[in-house]
Amino acid sequence: MIQQKRVLATDIPGPRSTQLQARKSGAVAAGVSAGLPVYIEKAEGGILVDADGNQLIDFGSGIAVTTVGNGNPRIIEAVTKQIADFTHTCFMVTPYEEYVAVCEKLNELTPGDHEKRSALFNSGAEAVENAVKVARHYTGRDAIVTFDHAYHGRTNLTMGMTAKNMPYKQGFGPFASEIYRVPMAYPYRWPTGPQGCATEALEVVKSQIHTQIGEENVAAVVIEPIQGEGGFIVPPAGFLSGLADWCREHGILFIADEVQSGFCRSGSWFACDDEGVVPDLVTTAKGIAGGMPLAGVTGRKEIMDAVHGGGLGGTYGGNPVACAAALASIETMEAEDLPGRAREIEAILRGRLEKLAATYDTIGDIRGRGAMIAIELVEDRETKAPASALAAAINKACHERGLVTLTCGSYGNVFRFLPPLVIGDELLAEGLDILEEAFAAATS
Repeated sequence: MIQQKRVLATDIPGPRSTQLQARKSGAVAAGVSAGLPVYIEKAEGGILVDADGNQLIDFGSGIAVTTVGNGNPRIIEAVTKQIADFTHTCFMVTPYEEYVAVCEKLNELTPGDHEKRSALFNSGAEAVENAVKVARHYTGRDAIVTFDHAYHGRTNLTMGMTAKNMPYKQGFGPFASEIYRVPMAYPYRWPTGPQGCATEALEVVKSQIHTQIGEENVAAVVIEPIQGEGGFIVPPAGFLSGLADWCREHGILFIADEVQSGFCRSGSWFACDDEGVVPDLVTTAKGIAGGMPLAGVTGRKEIMDAVHGGGLGGTYGGNPVACAAALASIETMEAEDLPGRAREIEAILRGRLEKLAATYDTIGDIRGRGAMIAIELVEDRETKAPASALAAAINKACHERGLVTLTCGSYGNVFRFLPPLVIGDELLAEGLDILEEAFAAATS
């Protein structure tokens, strides 16, 4: 058992991590970088233990992956048993029950009470790419619509769907064709203000699709119900539901990319649940399997079953060990009411962040839902000029004090908070104390 407390045994990073970082430079491609070069040896709950014996508070969850915490006993037991039974056969060669059971849970938990089917893959990018394949096959159309500030992955297709150039797209083109981008309903930065954002943004989206693409050519609109890497942008109430209704009117599939926002992270099982939005297809990954590589596409039966046999799959997709971890992770979420816990975390985070915003006018916006909360840093609240350098400085100060934090946003000026949902209140409060110290240090 790892005591759930911060311990600073050395400077961050310490000598052993520094040595390992030197080895990394000599062995690992330079394009694979690390935001905080401390090398982890053990982890449990909300604590990461590095090679120097430092215990760091985890506000990142491996980018929303270890939702049920590292060292989760259900996952350890399930994975250990599955490894002892078998580690791989390839579901497309000789199938196994674990894959079927995960699909059954996805069909049960994802939004909507219609009949569904699922398919499993390895990563969020794979899930998005396969959702596009399904949509194009089912509709017979080519065009895919995505949004400003979107992030959908690092494959060639999903890079084309992703908005941000650096570091994701620079030098990697040309990208797949028939990908179109429209404005995101971004309340904080909508030109006329947040009040009219939902209605105005929806009209702009519909108009651009009509004039630049043609509704009859669009296979799917793909959107993150809460944007992740783009800055935890939460579209205003009515935008998602209006968009989904409009898609249905024109035979366009509405695909919700719930890779980061799904599995209790937003205070509901899925972010779409907040407004009762029912997508045609849902992509999942990250928090589904407690750190094991697994992803899924779930959708209406008639859409998913339209693809010919052998048209979907992959050698490792739905690996039995990852499936066992997913079933244990979902069991934990249900048994411990982790959607409810996410809402408790939100209340704590918002309370502390609002107090911080009263002290620092560089905090322009506080947004998000559940344990998916962010602050956007600006040079001043009137111009809203992004304060990217300040975000980097505060992030560095957090790291030096033993708090793992993440920045994001198209301008690199957004702090995102993604603690494990099993984190204790005391550890959460200590992490927020460190954040306050980092603000003071970076702004003094």
